[in-house]
Amino acid sequence: MKEQVIAAIKANMAQYPNFYITDIAGLNAEETSKLRRDCFNEGIKLTVVKNTLFHKVIKDAQNSEMDLLVPTLEGNTAIMYTEAPAVPAKLIKKYNKAGSEKPALKAAYVQECAFVGADKIDALINIKSREELIGNIVAMLQSPIQNVVSALQNGGGQLIAGLVKKLEEKEN
Repeated sequence: MKEQVIAAIKANMAQYPNFYITDIAGLNAEETSKLRRDCFNEGIKLTVVKNTLFHKVIKDAQNSEMDLLVPTLEGNTAIMYTEAPAVPAKLIKKYNKAGSEKPALKAAYVQECAFVGADKIDALINIKSREELIGNIVAMLQSPIQNVVSALQNGGGQLIAGLVKKLEEKEN
C-alpha cells in the first residue's frame, strides 16, 4: 500500500513540475469541497499526503533544493500540483484575503527552486511562467526594431536627408 502511494506521489511530481506544500486542516466538508472545486477549475491537483511518505519521495529524488522542503513536513499536509507556477499562490492569497487562514502555505517547489515559509506568497504570485518570460524577451527584442521602423515611417524622409547631408559634409 505504501509503495502505491509513493508511486502515485512520484507520478504527480513527474507530471507537474511545480508543487505547493500546504495545510488545509480545520476546513469543514463544505470548505474542503469548495477548495477542491476551485483547485480543479484552476488546473491544480490537490492531494492530502502523509508526511513520512512525502519525505521519502523527496529523499529519493536526491535533489538538494527539494531537501529544503523537508522541515515543513509537520502537521497536516496537502500538496497542490500545478503546471502554472503562480496559480496556487494566487488561489491561497484569494482565500486568505477572504478571511480564511486555510489553505496555509508551508513551502513550494516552483521552477526548480524551493520557497519555504508563508512569507514567500507574494514572491510566488509574481513568478512568471516560462512562456510569459519568453514573450517578454521577444517583446523587448522587437521594441528597438519597431522604434527604428516607426522613425523611418514617420520622419524617414527627414532622417535620410539628414544622413545624406552628414555624409556630404564628411566627404568635403
